[in-house]
Amino acid sequence: MSDQADKKRFNILKIYLKDASFESPAAPASFGIKQWDPKIDLNMTNSHSQIGDDRFEAVLRITVTANQDDQTAFLIEIQQAGLFEISGFSEDEHNYLLGSQCMNVLFPYVREQISDIAVRGGFPPLLLSPVNFDTLYQRHLQQRQEKSGEAQAAP
Repeated sequence: MSDQADKKRFNILKIYLKDASFESPAAPASFGIKQWDPKIDLNMTNSHSQIGDDRFEAVLRITVTANQDDQTAFLIEIQQAGLFEISGFSEDEHNYLLGSQCMNVLFPYVREQISDIAVRGGFPPLLLSPVNFDTLYQRHLQQRQEKSGEAQAAP
C-alpha cells in the first residue's frame, strides 16, 4: 500500500500570470468621488488542460468590476495559471486536484495581482475574500450529477 502512495505525485512546477487587463472607463472623473463605496461584481471560472504525460496547466480566471454611482470605475481581468505534475491518482482524486487544490494554490497569486492592479490604477486596494474551492468543487459535482439524472429521466 505504501508502494502505491510513493507513486503518487502532485508537484507545482511553475506559477505564472497568463493574462491581465485593466480598464478605467470613467477616469479621471471616478477619482473625484468623495465616498468610495463601489459595488463589486466578481466572476470566477477555472479550466485545465493536459500539457504532457503527467503535466497539466490549470488556469483561474477572475473578472472584477467595480461600479460606483452607476458608472464602471474599473474592470480587472486576470488569468493566473500554473503548471502542475500530477500522477498516480485515481480519476476522482485527479479531478479533485485539478478542480480544487490547483485553484487553492493559484488563488493567493490572483488575489495579490488584483489588489496591486487596482492600486496601480489609482484606486484603493481591493482584497478578495478567501474562497473555499473544496465547496465549489463539490457543488460542481452535485450539479453535474443532477444534470445527468435529469437527462436520464427525460423520455
